[in-house]
Amino acid sequence: MAGITIQNVTKQFGTKIVLEDVCAELRPGETVGLVGTNGAGKTTLFRLITGELEPDLGRIIRAKRAAIGYLRQEPDIDGDRTLHEEVGRVFDELLALERKLHGVSERMAHHEPGEKLDVLMEQYERINAQFIAAGGHTFETRLNEILGGLGFSQADQNKRMGALSGGQKCRAALAKLLLEDKPLLLMDEPTNHLDIDAVRWLEKFLAGHRGGAVVISHDRYLLDKLCTRIIEVANRRTTSYPGNYSNYAETKQRRLLTEQRQFEKDQAFIKKERAFIAKHLAGQRTAEAKGRRKRLERRLGEGEFTTETTSRQRTAGIHFDKPGEARVMGPTALRVDDLSMAFGTHELFRELSFQLPQGDRLGITGPNGTGKTTLLRILLGQLDAMSGKVAIEGCPTIAYYSQEHAEMDTSRTVLEEIRACDPTMTEERARTYLARFLFIGDEVFKRIGLLSGGEQSRVRLATLILQAPDLLVLDEPTNHLDIPSREVLEGALREFPGTIITVSHDRFFLDRVATRLLVMRPEGCTLHVGNYSTYIEWLEASRKAPSQPTKMAQKKSRKQEEPKPERSRPSPYDHLSIEDIEAMVIEHEEKLAELQDRYGDPTVLRDPDALEELKEETQAVEESLAELDRAWQERAAHQ
Repeated sequence: MAGITIQNVTKQFGTKIVLEDVCAELRPGETVGLVGTNGAGKTTLFRLITGELEPDLGRIIRAKRAAIGYLRQEPDIDGDRTLHEEVGRVFDELLALERKLHGVSERMAHHEPGEKLDVLMEQYERINAQFIAAGGHTFETRLNEILGGLGFSQADQNKRMGALSGGQKCRAALAKLLLEDKPLLLMDEPTNHLDIDAVRWLEKFLAGHRGGAVVISHDRYLLDKLCTRIIEVANRRTTSYPGNYSNYAETKQRRLLTEQRQFEKDQAFIKKERAFIAKHLAGQRTAEAKGRRKRLERRLGEGEFTTETTSRQRTAGIHFDKPGEARVMGPTALRVDDLSMAFGTHELFRELSFQLPQGDRLGITGPNGTGKTTLLRILLGQLDAMSGKVAIEGCPTIAYYSQEHAEMDTSRTVLEEIRACDPTMTEERARTYLARFLFIGDEVFKRIGLLSGGEQSRVRLATLILQAPDLLVLDEPTNHLDIPSREVLEGALREFPGTIITVSHDRFFLDRVATRLLVMRPEGCTLHVGNYSTYIEWLEASRKAPSQPTKMAQKKSRKQEEPKPERSRPSPYDHLSIEDIEAMVIEHEEKLAELQDRYGDPTVLRDPDALEELKEETQAVEESLAELDRAWQERAAHQ
């Protein structure tokens, strides 16, 4: 990654100053997390780094050869192309080389041995060397691997971009960025629209990226795993913190506490000095009072005292009222017996059974399309299962937070929506209550339909909390929330005395809230006691355990135990005709195409052992194909 230096940069739009006197350095090879509340100026900083915007003051110094890849939140996609064609545009120069190579090969086939053929051979060798160096035999494999890792099937590759959803278009833009393999990647919310498997795949990809990256993300789990430094954008400035997100949060909290203590200490001293000066300025100790006043003014002027604390962003003050003590709470909140569901021939889950104790917090996660929201609707009685039983016990009141917020009247104002939930609430009390959810002043008169996704989420949470339910059912509650609001919600849910069932792709949220985890996958469901991190630990341990090896693990184990024969180079094919070599080239190309198709198989992409074996086999075929290409060139030159 080429270095980027940001020197005293200020940027404003109209009368609003977004960034002021910002200084930062992006060093080669590091992965940096860029954090801050919505609207703090993170995306503006990205646009300044790319040169899309020019600073009003200051400058940005980019090292030579600082090639930058930029992932926007709203990608520019050609709707007429297929997914394969749109993503394959990354390889336009490579495909041009391939066409040129085929053209020279055609001309060679029509020339007898001689000077002209020698010239064509030299030209072919030169172009072929460029083609191979640029990844000519691997680009289809890379394309299939990345599209598959991001959740696209082989069938998806033939779909027109205009027919894809907004989320799929964003994933296509991410695929293009990763295939470009630029030294510096600027990624604005790359995990938006990715399910939990695709996010894990992206983490592994970025961990192996040779260059550096700057990532704007609300995914704290990703920021913890990848980042070596966090840059916070707040109050129009940037502050750099070493380490990952958790280290940043801890360091910042310590700094704020230290600053607050120093502020209180300094204010007490200033108050005491001013009281002494006021008392003795006209008395016997006038000279002493004047001297102390002079010293105080000098120290204040030199900035020796902490006269103000860092302005803290308002965060939602969310608290749950406890359910009524008179309610009888049983030992079990939810009982699921042999539950099965399918839509047509698409089976979501079969004979799913589990129990949820009263007061536990069940997190439900897994790839898209495995039936997580469908399961919630069955549990709530909104949808009938094909077979099986559901019993909710000891939970007289249930509150449901859906992704669509369809329960809210979009024509109402925020204030009207809250008072409709509790008609006894006065306007003054309702406005005080809404202030806890960041709706201050005239913001309470905004219409629900005109609010952003994050604002609507806060309103819906406010209405749920007023209900003080026994069972809280949440479908992706952290969507659209910035990090501070997510953390306040997590704190409130940990204090919630009732039972929680929540669907989420937010692994950090699941770590902090869930006590049990239901992982729903196409091959089946797994119930784990613990949070997301303990589930991953169990998963990794089970894969490595010799007592229960998977089929792929058994193959890998045998390969490690048996002596590995040295891979010999292919023979020079002296005994073969050029026609025989051409036939072998076709055979290898067909085999390579078959292997590349397997990169679109989700069961392969999500099994590390299977993926590793596929990569090894693909590499062997690619190497053999390159040898055959060279052999063909040699035979063609001597014909």
